Amino acid sequence: MVITSAGTHPDEQDECLSSTFASRYVRQPIPKFKMPDNSIPKDAAYQLINDELMLDGLPRLNLASFVTTWMEPECEKLILASLNKNYVDMDEYPVTTELQNRCVNIIANLFHAPLSEQETAVGVGTVGSSEAIMLAGLAFKRKWQTKRKAEGKPYDKPNIVTGANVQVCWEKFARYFEVELKEVKLTEGYYVMDPVKAVEMVDENTICVAAILGSTMTGEFEDVKLLNELLTEKNKKTGWDTPIHVDAASGGFIAPFLYPDLEWDFRLPLVKSINVSGHKYGLVYPGVGWVVWKSKDDLPDELVFHINYLGSDQPTFTLNFSKGSSQIIAQYYQFIRLGFEGYKNIMENCWDNARTLRKGIERTGRFNIISKDIGVPLVAFSLKDSSQHSVFEISDQLRKYGWIVPAYTMPPDAEHIAVLRVVVREDFNHGLAERLAADIDKVVKLLDTLPSPITTDAAHVTPITTDPNQKVKKSDIETQREISIYWKRLLEGKKLGAC
Repeated sequence: MVITSAGTHPDEQDECLSSTFASRYVRQPIPKFKMPDNSIPKDAAYQLINDELMLDGLPRLNLASFVTTWMEPECEKLILASLNKNYVDMDEYPVTTELQNRCVNIIANLFHAPLSEQETAVGVGTVGSSEAIMLAGLAFKRKWQTKRKAEGKPYDKPNIVTGANVQVCWEKFARYFEVELKEVKLTEGYYVMDPVKAVEMVDENTICVAAILGSTMTGEFEDVKLLNELLTEKNKKTGWDTPIHVDAASGGFIAPFLYPDLEWDFRLPLVKSINVSGHKYGLVYPGVGWVVWKSKDDLPDELVFHINYLGSDQPTFTLNFSKGSSQIIAQYYQFIRLGFEGYKNIMENCWDNARTLRKGIERTGRFNIISKDIGVPLVAFSLKDSSQHSVFEISDQLRKYGWIVPAYTMPPDAEHIAVLRVVVREDFNHGLAERLAADIDKVVKLLDTLPSPITTDAAHVTPITTDPNQKVKKSDIETQREISIYWKRLLEGKKLGAC
């Protein structure tokens, strides 16, 4: 029995316990790096953790994230009711397994997989798009290795071609599974993978080319159709059969509803697999992702394991084993609750609010809009003049208003461009868009009244030449890069507590 400091059973204190009284039951600080020696009342434990979590940012004002932060109460009830279900126990929870299979088929049909009416789709639910990409990459690598072995050719140096704008999970795949990552560098004004340059980098060791439908940096859709055409021509000339994977983590639940005529999916012959994040614009809490293949031939049988120690023969193709069922159930809820019409209405509303925000930002006259009119509903923008103040400082100041707006530099070779990005989700409404635009305007006007932390020497670095008395002024691009690096280091130092 646990006895409180007042000498009573903790259950007798439940109703009166609050953050004000929690300290009465916890006389010593809670250790951070080891388990406490003694128990404490359940309400005290709850209140201590709840109080500490109050210092987190508000999820709905976290405009850095693509991840869903609001769902209907009815769906939350289903989530709570299934928290104790382990999805891998398929024999014990057959209905949950059936719901996952329905989701896979819905997504495959949404992406125009060539299936007959009675044919089931090939795919699986994952923890997120990162796991989905790992699985798709492994399938490409194994198929390439099998073919190379049959031809008596070396199979120890596989590579994959992507843009430098890919999410970090692609770098993880390449490093974890020993695949060379060949990145197409970006250029100022063009922040996605260039299909022409990508195809030029393809060689006989390329297991696939990865295209992004919804770049993390700008929300832009890459031209998968052009990539398919150029790669088809190269395959014919070389005799290779290099395929395409589409990383539709952000855009997979947007394009089918807003841009139905855009050809990016299984309608293109070389697209063999697609991943999508259910916890982004699939409108489900984290974490759930999906990966689907065009046909059974695109997923090597030797990658699928069969187990029977849970009650029956069960095929499994995942990196992890146990995982929750709640997000899969929530995904199915959204599919049948919203239907095609509901998803379309939500995506249109997101884009309307993104346009409202964009207009408000443009009215300040201080920013260049980097994001495009077609793609993921977000607004990415950079300062027209960053010689005195930086987007990193604007991001820092916006936190005082509660907004979490990320600032970052673009990938190679566009690192000198620093931007702010606002992701517009379902729960970001018209009023919030107007308020954020007004707060951005307040911040830039406030910064105008403050001295610049950037000195003239920091903004214009002059390299030493052969003539010690001669100084060469750097180009505008070099100056912008120097300023971006300065601000990035400055703010990173603040966050780390370094001077």
